[in-house]
Amino acid sequence: MSTYSIATATLGTPRIGPRRELKFALESYWAGKLSEADLQETAVELRAKNWERQKARGIDRIPSNDFTFYDHVLDTAVMVGAIPEAYGWDGGAVPLSTYFAMARGNEQVPALEMTKWFDTNYHYMVPEFSPDQTFRLASAKPVDEFKEAKALGHHTRPVLLGPVTFLALGKSMDGGLDPIALIDRLVPVYAELLGRLAEAGADWVQIDEPCLVLDLDEGTRQAIRATYQALAKAVPSLKIMLTTYFGALGDNLETALSLPVAGLHVDLVRAPDQLDAVAKGLRPGQVLSLGAIDGRNIWRADLVHILDRVEPVVAQRGKARIEIAPSCSLLHVPVDLDQEDALDEELKSWLAFSLQKMDELAALGKALRSGRLSAAPEIEAAAKALEARAASPRVHDRAVAARAAAVTPDMARRARPFAERRKKQQASLGLPSFPTTTIGSFPQTTEVRKARAANNRGELAETEYVAFLRKETESAIRWQEEIGIDVLVHGEFERNDMVQYFGEKLAGYAFTKHAWVQSYGSRCVRPPVIFGDVSRPEPMTVEWARFAQSLTDRPMKGMLTGPVTMLQWSFVRDDMDRSDVCRQIALALRDEVTDLEQAGIRIIQVDEPALREGLPLRRADWPTYLDWTVECFRLSTSGVADTTQIHTHMCYAEFNDIIEAIGAMDADVISIETSRSKMELLEAFTAYAYPNEIGPGIYDIHSPRVPTVADMRELLAKATDRLDTAQIWVNPDCGLKTRKWEEVRPALEKMVETARAFRASAEAAE
Repeated sequence: MSTYSIATATLGTPRIGPRRELKFALESYWAGKLSEADLQETAVELRAKNWERQKARGIDRIPSNDFTFYDHVLDTAVMVGAIPEAYGWDGGAVPLSTYFAMARGNEQVPALEMTKWFDTNYHYMVPEFSPDQTFRLASAKPVDEFKEAKALGHHTRPVLLGPVTFLALGKSMDGGLDPIALIDRLVPVYAELLGRLAEAGADWVQIDEPCLVLDLDEGTRQAIRATYQALAKAVPSLKIMLTTYFGALGDNLETALSLPVAGLHVDLVRAPDQLDAVAKGLRPGQVLSLGAIDGRNIWRADLVHILDRVEPVVAQRGKARIEIAPSCSLLHVPVDLDQEDALDEELKSWLAFSLQKMDELAALGKALRSGRLSAAPEIEAAAKALEARAASPRVHDRAVAARAAAVTPDMARRARPFAERRKKQQASLGLPSFPTTTIGSFPQTTEVRKARAANNRGELAETEYVAFLRKETESAIRWQEEIGIDVLVHGEFERNDMVQYFGEKLAGYAFTKHAWVQSYGSRCVRPPVIFGDVSRPEPMTVEWARFAQSLTDRPMKGMLTGPVTMLQWSFVRDDMDRSDVCRQIALALRDEVTDLEQAGIRIIQVDEPALREGLPLRRADWPTYLDWTVECFRLSTSGVADTTQIHTHMCYAEFNDIIEAIGAMDADVISIETSRSKMELLEAFTAYAYPNEIGPGIYDIHSPRVPTVADMRELLAKATDRLDTAQIWVNPDCGLKTRKWEEVRPALEKMVETARAFRASAEAAE
């Protein structure tokens, strides 16, 4: 790799392609319409174009091995042979069928557990380890992709998930095993891989250890020290750029500085105050990678501010020992702002997507190498955009600010405690034991998507579109009645996305057409952009809820996305504290909740799947976050009568961390994902003696596999071992939007059958 004076680097880039090419190829492959060879060819093309785009934008340190078919943590598990026995791996080359079985499950085995990647909305597959775990180099993917890039003329810096973080993210299949204890078995595999990379011609490798921004015990710190001493000794010719992100090194700084690595990357967006301590502590010959451009948000960078901050460090350390990079991988932002045609030019001028962030990196590199005058046009354009945004009347609304300032503590409290509300709700709703329901959405079929697209293009009149949606809604309600679901949902056929649908109806939000980011696998989302003060101009869901309830005598749930999730799953303005933005959203939703109640909806679900993912990575910061997030949820839901039952939903989270906050939310019913963990996640609720009602999911909706009645009975039996039967609701893990009706129908029929069997047993025992 050539030597640069101030090198620019990316730590990873979006994998999906500018037009979601990977998503469509994967889904065609899974549907049997695309061969494995053609899928691999698509991957080759995507990687080649991605490397070329970075080179054209002036990036000096271009990564390889940042591409994956599904998830980079899953790739690492496969690479080191951490493949559970259930997947039938014979120890040879790992077939793509095995890889996707671990990701998605199949008719024989369920998928691995899935959870959020640190505090982002990206999901990773949780590795599983056993006490007799062995590791071996089962895949040479990092070497293969380095060679692939080299053949195209790109000398890349391969990216690896660090061995300590990999183990820390994993799950022990034996409760007594600390995965970090396996580090001595894993390090030789990494050493072998690094040796093969060096033989292939690599001179640098990027190893990501984001666990270094977490609260670590001394045992984990020692594992980190021993790991990098061993790797440096095993392959001394290969330079390691140790990469940290999502926060400050804090009390792990001394450990990071002690490691025998050639470079250290730090996040200066999340933790700008760590720069001086890091720069002072590094050895003279080490490279300091400055994560100065926000890799997780889409606002244009303040280039002047960045230069003011980093120029003294560059002068101190010398230009040859500095890299300018994003704070983290650009995986978390869309690909290219230039192809976005749903935003007005003013708003677009405030933004930067992945490719535009590379332009910002190039401008910073130019300014730091040759002086600010050399990048004067770029710096001036950025400054003007920032000034225009700050002065725009679109951003601030005095009425919204005044309302938020007038919030009182009583507004975030229900009138009476749960025990009293429960009696009134039981009398009003008349539900049986083990009541059945679903989380909200039903399959968005090809017909539904085509109708929506035609309506958006103006090819299907609004009256015809509404008539189509009403027909779909009534059909779903009649089917739910037929199979015997107790609390119905209307199916959400009119909704495009659980955040976008609401954001489109709120002031202060903007929406894109092509700004896709990966959530997991082929699942891509377009996060809304919160650019200004948020308010609700008019009701958002009331008419659909009223229509749905008019079709049935059974309770119909009103369905809303909660304020914390609306915040977390959006690109949030960076000129205001996130808690203040969330409070504005909560007040807008409060209006919707009370309007639903007035429209005759007696059960209202306010989903908060993102509450746990937003938890700060350091425990010392948890109380402040949980205080304002719980307050915002309660602010949105506490304006109703005792007889109105408030539900919430959470999924793919470690509830132990936030169980007291979940209790403080005071929802009458919470539904949670528990099927992949086989009800292990309920342990937090039982240890806490959670008093309210719970719907532990007994059907994994993220897998195409249709569970059997025996599967569901086993899970529900485990739930009854942990909870009072009077607390238990029966439901799937999550919404059914992404599934097919041929999967959903038999699964829900079996779910109802399971609930009825337990109901009968409970009644017989009385």
